[in-house]
Amino acid sequence: MIQGSVAPGFERVRDAFVENLTRQGEAGASFCAYVDGVEVAHLWGGEARPGVPWTADTLACGAAVGIGVAALVAQRLADQGKLDVDAPVAAYWPEFAAEGKGAITVRMVLGHSAGLPWFPDPELRVRLDRPETLLDSEAILRLIEAAPPVWEPGTQCGYHTATYGWLVGEIVRRVTGKSLGTYLRDEIAGPLGAEYWIGLPEAEHHRVAWMSPDPITDTDQFYKFLNADTPPGKAMFMSPHRRFGDMIRDGMNHPTFWRAELASRNGVGTARGVARLYAMLASGGELDGVRVVSADSTARHIEVQYDGNDFIWGNPLRVGLGYMRPSASVGMGPHDEAFGHPGFGGAIGFADPVSRVGFAFLPNRMVLALTTDARAETLASALYACLKTSA
Repeated sequence: MIQGSVAPGFERVRDAFVENLTRQGEAGASFCAYVDGVEVAHLWGGEARPGVPWTADTLACGAAVGIGVAALVAQRLADQGKLDVDAPVAAYWPEFAAEGKGAITVRMVLGHSAGLPWFPDPELRVRLDRPETLLDSEAILRLIEAAPPVWEPGTQCGYHTATYGWLVGEIVRRVTGKSLGTYLRDEIAGPLGAEYWIGLPEAEHHRVAWMSPDPITDTDQFYKFLNADTPPGKAMFMSPHRRFGDMIRDGMNHPTFWRAELASRNGVGTARGVARLYAMLASGGELDGVRVVSADSTARHIEVQYDGNDFIWGNPLRVGLGYMRPSASVGMGPHDEAFGHPGFGGAIGFADPVSRVGFAFLPNRMVLALTTDARAETLASALYACLKTSA
């Protein structure tokens, strides 16, 4: 059952959402879009958990959608003059300089060129399919401090799939005295009325949809690509002999996973919450009278730092200071000026400053694809068709 509403002239968006839940076999999902700071679509439907309908209050884990949110936190701190993106990380986190990391800058961390997509962990103390290991942040930070770079910092670009959250999170903590999740709630999401958390309070756990892994993640073919010994598997902190589907079932669906603070993997929120964050960015850094960042800072932080193939995953990667930009792997509507971040399995949030669009799609049926998820593409195509008609 589809619920929610669309503004007059945006009926095609509702039709596209219905198509996703019928023809494309969606389990459950939510979608929200803003144009010029005004909500034009907010839709939800399907099941959040077996037998439990998706409601307006259902939360979903968007996985790496949180990297874009972490990038926003860093952007605000830089905009306020509290964080220098060209300073060494060690200027804020002195212990980080060990093992040849003294020259790594904040810019390298934000742009995935720091050379720390994983760290030596022979005792397997940190594994994403064992969420209890994600709570010992001090142990994780000590492992990062003791780690040498995988490549010479600044010479390659490879998606820091998990470590991005720990690296940016500790930089934020050193600068502000608050965890990234706390800073996000206090300074950005809370004032904007955006329901999105890095580190979900236990009182909200009952609202979270369960993720359903793509069947391909349990196959032998996919295991050859993503296991504990391959670069993608190392970046995902896979346990030996486990399949990626196991990580989703045992990790992403566990309340301990939601409670940890790892922006690169476990941000949880509503599609409306994510859309409000990007609507603010698409509208010059302000929404409903709440100023978060300057428009000039957004221009600086979306400037492309790398455009080529990902050193770890092999797919096209085009990235600014944390925000991804449109590429052959990631579609964000028709305008090259768009920016945002997808999540593993189909979720995405983005801003389009040309059409002043804030867009968010959060499903719980994960689909792995080499390009933008077909469900998100269907919704984006419908949204922009409506905008073209109304122009």
